[in-house]
This record gives sequence, structure tokens and C-alpha cells, in this order.
Amino acid sequence: MTIQGWGLILAFVAVLLALVKPVGLWLFALYEGRRTPLHAVLGPVERGFYRLSGIDPAEEQGWRRYAVHMLLFNIALMLFTYAILRLQAVLPLNPLHYAGVGADGAFNTAISFTTNTNWQWYAGESTLSNLSQMLALTIHNFTSAATGIALAFALFRGFARRQASGIGNFWADMTRITLYLLLPACIVYTIFLIASGVPQTLAGSVDVTTLEGLRQTLALGPVASQEAIKMLGTNGGGFFNANSAHPFENPGALVNFVQMASIFVIGMGLTWTFGKAVGDTRQGWAILAAMMLLFLAGVGVTYWQEAAGNPVLHHLGVAGSNMEGKEVRFGIAASALFSVVTTAASCGAVNAMHDSFTALGGMIPLINMQLGEVVVGGVGAGIYGFLLFAILAVFVAGLMVGRTPEYVGKKIEAREVKLAVLAIAVLPLVILGGTALSAVVQAGLAGPLNKGPHGFSEILYAFTSAVGNNGSAFAGLTAGTPWYNGLLGVAMWIGRFFVIVPMLAIAGSLAAKRHTPAGAGSFPTTGGLWVGLLVGIILVLGGLTFLPSLALGPIADHLAMIGGQLS
Repeated sequence: MTIQGWGLILAFVAVLLALVKPVGLWLFALYEGRRTPLHAVLGPVERGFYRLSGIDPAEEQGWRRYAVHMLLFNIALMLFTYAILRLQAVLPLNPLHYAGVGADGAFNTAISFTTNTNWQWYAGESTLSNLSQMLALTIHNFTSAATGIALAFALFRGFARRQASGIGNFWADMTRITLYLLLPACIVYTIFLIASGVPQTLAGSVDVTTLEGLRQTLALGPVASQEAIKMLGTNGGGFFNANSAHPFENPGALVNFVQMASIFVIGMGLTWTFGKAVGDTRQGWAILAAMMLLFLAGVGVTYWQEAAGNPVLHHLGVAGSNMEGKEVRFGIAASALFSVVTTAASCGAVNAMHDSFTALGGMIPLINMQLGEVVVGGVGAGIYGFLLFAILAVFVAGLMVGRTPEYVGKKIEAREVKLAVLAIAVLPLVILGGTALSAVVQAGLAGPLNKGPHGFSEILYAFTSAVGNNGSAFAGLTAGTPWYNGLLGVAMWIGRFFVIVPMLAIAGSLAAKRHTPAGAGSFPTTGGLWVGLLVGIILVLGGLTFLPSLALGPIADHLAMIGGQLS
């Protein structure tokens, strides 16, 4: 570890903390439906959309109606994407004449991008046409991100409103988030990426002469526009197979820093928005403090392990850090930081290959996802997932002080606790169940490249990533098979929507309640004690997944490495 490496990490945190309130203010304006500086230009577009679609943005929806509209919208887009991928061979903008995607592959990819997972079993530059990249995939990068933020707004309203029957309007939330946040931000972001050397063209490839005088064909396409929303919307799906390790997606240190910051910026801003929505910004800062404690702990362990290197190689006289699977232009610190950012934020983009990390260095990305993707988390999904843990934390606190638990003025009763447990318990059940099944049947065992603990980790990482809607991988796993395409597709769907529906039910239940002022016996939810309790609850509940699974994977792998060194 170096001073420069820690300087990068601290500069990253400092820049983001400075952006929390400005971004949170903009998000709060969208949450309330208030006018922004962009309304002068885009207001007519928004009103025109409502007229054409017959939507009344002022019409309130109860949680059931909000959920049904959200589900139908996502199912329709998923079927649309499936059709585009299957019919790719006969559709335009296919300069390299790629065939249509197979049924199981199209099924997996359609669900993957619908759920904001962006898991990729294929190499994008040799499988998908420009039309598929732009229309089938990039449209989901916007809509899945906007869906996550809209759902967070719905839960915020549940906490903020008093004896109300509605939690907002799904279509109005989606329109405002896309029109006034994601689209303008991505236009500016795309221009920056193009200026930094990221391609943006409809050409399929270009022939070049290398420095050795050889001819080489380089894949091209509309990369910059997909890259912008890939990062800002915590999507993570790469135009190229190497993802953000590819120089056409991530040319250098400045772009790498901006990409990492853009992954976190909306999720961190939403913590301030929540505090503002419930009338106490200290609530948002407390949530952010808990997130940052978990994040910095993860970065510290990953950076330490990757900088320490492989003990087996050290025993053989090969000193130095673990540079396997990493880009020299980024180095250890930026690669370790990126790996923790992308798995803490449900993004899944990678600038280094996690399968090549040390055993304990690769353990941290796994833990980030198995905690429920709430360490900042995906846009919207992170904060509403975190608030589910907060509900359970105040329930535990209520048991300790002997009274009905309260959080930001709402009594937390049996219905909310049961729904929160239901949403959280889905994750370990599907992660461990899918991993166990794939570790005993032949179709599952055919996937891992490595045998033993690391091969088990490849399977475990895949199901963790799928259920957590992350999308990164221990890429040694051959996942493009009917078994993994099918089972991981189902896991992604469950991991997204089996959490969302109970969460919306909680939002509806809370919105109908009256406000309860804090009393002498209320547990404080803004200080250090509350932050510590939140972190503890998240680690305890996350331990239901990672303690049994890590003992069989990364920890066993680490012990095997030490054993190899000692032998």
C-alpha cells in the first residue's frame, strides 16, 4: 500500500461527500415535482408526453396500483428486448451480420437488463449488433435506473406522508427522473467521454496497422452513450467483453475516477433526499455514515490484500503486489477501489478481473453483494434496501427499550417488520439455494474453470451477483449454458421484484399512518449509537449468507494458498 493509493481513496470520498447535498437537492425537486432550471426547455416535452399517453401526473396511486404499473411496464420492456435479440439477424444496424441470440441467452439477457443486473454471459463486441446495444440494452439502462429511483421516492413518501392513501404516480416519477436527471446528465457525460477518447460511431469495426506492422480489426460502436448511463445508472453492462478494463470504455486515470464517482453520486445523494423528505436531514447523514463505514472497511481490506500479493508466489521468490487480471494503467489502488465501488453500488462494471483477485481480496466484493447491495447500493435500490434494514434495526431497539419502535415519526409494527423480513430473507435463500443446486448437478459443475474452493466461489459469486442485481462475475465460470442462463435469469427476477413488492407494501402501510412525535423513550436515530446499530444489524443479517458460503469458498481458498506456501 502507498500514500498515493490512500490519497486516491480519500480524494474519491471527499469529492463525493461534497456532491451529496447538491445532488440531493436536485433529486428532492424531482421527488416533490417542483420546477427545475431545465423545465424551461424540457417542460413542454414532459407535458406533451402526458397528453399523448393520457396520464394525469397529479393522480395519486396506492401501493398496489403503483406496483402493478411498475411490473407491467418492466414485463413489456423485457418482452420487447427478448424479441430484438432473437430477431437481431434480420434487423438493421447490424454491420457485422451477427446471428440472432439463442432462446436461453436472450431470456437471460432480457431479464438481466430489465432488473438493472446487466449480467453478461456473452462478449458484446462479437455477439450483439449496434441496434441491439442501443435499443435492446441501453433503453433498459435508463428505465431500470429510473425505476429504482422512482421506487425510492415511493418509500420516502410512505415515511413522509400522514394518513395518505397514495405514494405518488409511477409514470410521473419515471418521466421526471428520466427527463430532468438521467438524460441531461448522460448527454454531458457522453460528450466528456468522447472528448476523452471513447468511441461513438455506428461503424462496426475499423482495420488498423499495429506498431509491429500487422493488420488488426478493432470492434467499434456507439460506446460513449452506453458507457455514460451504464455508470450513472449503476447498470454495469459493458459494450466490450472486458468491460471497463477495455481502453475504449475506460481510457485512463481521469475517466476511471469519473466513472467510479458517477457510480456512487446518485445513490449517495438519495440519502440526503430522504432526510429532507422526512423533515430531518440528520436522518440522511446517519444512513450515509453507516454506508461509508462499511464501504471504507471493504476498501481497506481489498487494497491491503491486493497490495500484499499472493503468498504462494512470495514463497517462490516472486515479490510484489497481485497484478494478475489488472490493467497497468490503473494499478492496485484504483483497481481495488473500483472493485469495491462497483459491488457496493450494484453496478457490476469492472476495470479488473475479480476472478484473479486474492482469495480475501475477492471476498469483499462478495460480501458487499451478500449484504443486500445496500452499501450505497444501486440508484434507488440501495436506499430502499437500506431502509428495510433500518426498520428491523428500530424493531430491535424497540425491544430493548420496551416500547413500540418508531422511525422518523412512524410507528413500526408487526406488518412492516414481517414485510421487511420477507424482502430481506429472499436474498440468502435464493443465493444459497442456487449455489447448492449448481454445486451438485452435472450441468452446474461443468461451469467452473477452477476446481476446489475457488471453483465453488465462481458459482457462489454468480448467484450472489444475480440475486443482488449486480452483474459482475468471477469470469472463470462458463455461464452461457441453458442451465446457468435459465437459473440465473430466474434468480435475477426474484432478487429484484420479490424485494420491491414487499417494500411498496411497507410504503403504503406507512403512508396511511399518522405522525408520532418522538418522546423520552424513543430510540435516537441520528447519532453514533444508531449508526453502530445499523451496521451491526446489516452485518448480522448479511452473515446469514456470507458466513456459511465464504467458509466454503474464499476462506477455504485462502487457507489452501497458505497451505501451499507452507508445504
